[in-house]
Amino acid sequence: MSTGTPLLVVGDALLDRDLVGTAERLAPDAPVPVLDGCRELLRPGGAALAALLAARAGRSVTLVAPLGTDAASRQVRALLEPLVTLVTLPLDGPLPEKTRVMAGGRPVVRLDQGTGRAAGPCERALRAVAEAPAVLVADYARGAAEVLREVLAACAPHTALVWDPHPRGGPPVPGARLVTPTGEEARRFAGDGAADGDSLGAVARTAAELVRRWRAVSVAVTLGRRGALLCQGDGPLVVPAASQHSGDACGAGDCFAATAAGLLGDGALPAEAVQGAVAAATRYVAEGGARTATTGPSSTAVPGVPVPEADALHLARRVRAASGTVVAAGGCFDLLHAGHVSLLQQARGLGDCLIVCLNSDASVRRRKGEGRPFTPLRDRIRVLQALQCVDAVAVFEEDTPEGLLSRLRPHVWVKGGDYAVEQLPEAAQLASWGGQAVLLPYLDGRSSTLLATRAAAGLAAARRTTAPAGASPPVERR
Repeated sequence: MSTGTPLLVVGDALLDRDLVGTAERLAPDAPVPVLDGCRELLRPGGAALAALLAARAGRSVTLVAPLGTDAASRQVRALLEPLVTLVTLPLDGPLPEKTRVMAGGRPVVRLDQGTGRAAGPCERALRAVAEAPAVLVADYARGAAEVLREVLAACAPHTALVWDPHPRGGPPVPGARLVTPTGEEARRFAGDGAADGDSLGAVARTAAELVRRWRAVSVAVTLGRRGALLCQGDGPLVVPAASQHSGDACGAGDCFAATAAGLLGDGALPAEAVQGAVAAATRYVAEGGARTATTGPSSTAVPGVPVPEADALHLARRVRAASGTVVAAGGCFDLLHAGHVSLLQQARGLGDCLIVCLNSDASVRRRKGEGRPFTPLRDRIRVLQALQCVDAVAVFEEDTPEGLLSRLRPHVWVKGGDYAVEQLPEAAQLASWGGQAVLLPYLDGRSSTLLATRAAAGLAAARRTTAPAGASPPVERR
């Protein structure tokens, strides 16, 4: 089931191929590595990968891209059509292909072939762009963005338009809501206006120059493991990655841009969109990067929408398949405070993903009493998803999360407090599949109940201070 605003992706499709094996010896006839156990992995590339990742996140996606009748075009169609609606531009020549030879998880060499370019627009593509509420231009310098440039420029003022530029492509159209160059691309685009160095200050000055030069609403410079820097012409906003991973980052930029475009289409501010995009790209690398680009659901969720359990289960399976560590933490998280944040940040540091098991409103009410939760489920989900240390949220209706844990089967279950691990009711359950329940230090003096009590006391004191002398106390109306 699709959720969120539909997304239109405009750009150049590629066919990406990985030849994966192990290299433990050199060839006898030349000093080159021999790739043993070689297997071929195919995936959509370029704009087609961005479209696939957005569709896997549960969004309705249409891709406008040049595709022909050659073998590579047919393979891309087959990889996309179960999830993505295709609007094809005419293609002049064979579809570009990029082949990486991978040894031990690292690229050894890349082979490029195919010179196909967009041959022109078509009426269906022009109409799709003009009517789209959210557009991502994934420019791979093969002509798709240029043949549709006029209609893209016309829709920019009233559309959530994100432009992911290419050094050999044209500049984004004026009025783009967000432009997403990498640090190296930003320096090349700015030319003489680029600041020296790669410090955050230098990146901020370069980004400000690009906002002015491109007449963009905002520019987000992606910085790999450092996260991203957002500039809207004034003071920059740095959005760091919650964690760093050494996995395959191929396609992380496409994930970033697709997530940001979808969130802007949903009504998010640029800062909110960039925060969500950094979190999504970080998860993408943590789960295995490009090798996860197959059809199926994704863990990326629409902020504030009750999260399907399948998303969290899918994330847990992916991390386990990559030999990673799945960490889970549970609670009501009503009136999120510093103690909660500290606990979740520490929990995320114990593994490769963090899944929060969240009590439903009814579950909180049974545990905490009438009047709770103070914050409804949709808002609690949205606040938790905004934390970069949280990779997924799953809601359970029962009083305890044992049923959900039996399906997630995390390696680590985290609780905060000062009691013994043996007292945790989940400890035996975790041990049954080889997992471990752990306790983390909790910040003293922080709790939702204490916050609510202090707020009520402060309100009562304010009323006493402002009430006229001799006035009767206000009568509560029910």
